[in-house]
Amino acid sequence: MLRVSDSAPVQPVLVLRLSNRSGQSATCTDNLKAHGLNLVECVTLEAAQDAVQSGCRVGLLIVTQEAELAQIDKYEPFVSNNRISWVGLVAQELISMPRMREFIGEHLFNFITIPADLDHIVLTLRHAWGMAFMRDEPHSATATPLPAANGTDFTMVGQTPQMQQLFNQLQKVARTDASVLITGPSGTGKEIAALSIHRQSARKSAPFVAVNCGAIAPQLFQSELFGYEKGAFTGASQRKIGRLEAAQGGTLFLDEIGDMPFDMQVNLLRFLQEKTIERVGGTETLEIDVRVIAATHIDLAEAVKQGRFREDLYYRINVVCISMPPLADRGQDIEDIAKHYFARFASMHNRSLRGFSKAAMNALLSHSWPGNVRELVNRVQRATVMAEGRFIQPEDLGLDRSNDQSQLMSLEDARAAAERVMIRRALSQSRNQISRAASLLGVSRVTLYRLIEKYNIRPDMMATARPPFLGGGVPDLEAHK
Repeated sequence: MLRVSDSAPVQPVLVLRLSNRSGQSATCTDNLKAHGLNLVECVTLEAAQDAVQSGCRVGLLIVTQEAELAQIDKYEPFVSNNRISWVGLVAQELISMPRMREFIGEHLFNFITIPADLDHIVLTLRHAWGMAFMRDEPHSATATPLPAANGTDFTMVGQTPQMQQLFNQLQKVARTDASVLITGPSGTGKEIAALSIHRQSARKSAPFVAVNCGAIAPQLFQSELFGYEKGAFTGASQRKIGRLEAAQGGTLFLDEIGDMPFDMQVNLLRFLQEKTIERVGGTETLEIDVRVIAATHIDLAEAVKQGRFREDLYYRINVVCISMPPLADRGQDIEDIAKHYFARFASMHNRSLRGFSKAAMNALLSHSWPGNVRELVNRVQRATVMAEGRFIQPEDLGLDRSNDQSQLMSLEDARAAAERVMIRRALSQSRNQISRAASLLGVSRVTLYRLIEKYNIRPDMMATARPPFLGGGVPDLEAHK
């Protein structure tokens, strides 16, 4: 019979019962004590928390009755504490119950069914203690892998039809040198899409220079973009190369181009037309071979109408238009993105984490994601830092368990939203030709007119909907009928 050596240090084992001592479990723990184990028996959470503070790193969770399953939710946050390696001692008849199986899979290092062989229990507890010791051991030589040098992950993750279409568009435009306008809400990954185009293009070995147009003071914009000569103005003690010249042979990415000062827009337009620049304070004309990719989260067509953006520049940068889908519309991609960034951040911040609990994943899938992918990445990184259990919980993400279902819409609302999207897309692809749009949608002209009126799709909204490729295209057939 296996016994704990008298000369070996006896590690304390926290014993957590979901009810008072009774029957087989009482006999089992008495026998384990006789085996030489140092058991710290607790029947309240307060006592269990004190035991952890006293140094317990292994826990024995005893569940012997079906009635005890009702208390599991109460104990789950404590059991998920990653400082404890938990072994379950579970009645045989409870193993087949879904809640018990889920709890074991998410939170326990191992489990043993009752009745159990005492030697088996002792060996399992020793193994659990060994794993807890390895996890607590500080400064392991390979414990924390180094992050990327620039600290940025430029991976695009997605398997939904929207993302597959996006990947296809990026691949197509990468083969050309046409100017590209990337639209979409903030946080959807417009810069990553631009970088993807650059890395798939013939310019991939040349620089990719990103400029945030909203972050440059208006009076400095020209010198930042075009550079300046020594003595061009007070403080210009030496020549400075501008962003356009720095991107020679490569790609210039103008993020939030809608924030570009109006008087600077004509200078950018001149460069796009002539492919030459002059530094501020200089007279030399420089030929610049750069592809321009622009991005915006605002409606530039509306900005043109309001006189805030030049129409000629709008058409020059909008040769190809790519729209980034909001994260809330990407369904399964939310889970894939969360797992991708979990793998990255957990290796940096908390290597004992195993993943997301079911409640956490439900909270992620039901959240509305106003901040899109940027918000998701931020919440996952926060959770890997804050989580105390082996599985991330909704609270670690800053999300509420009670809101898991709060974002669901009715079938009628979902159907209406889908119809609006498809009608606008069909009108865009058909250049607002009602007959052609109706044919694409598989409905009659009368039905389409009725739906346009039902959803209040105004003529100005239809007019601003543009096909992805401008300048060429199909003539307006209905205009000649």
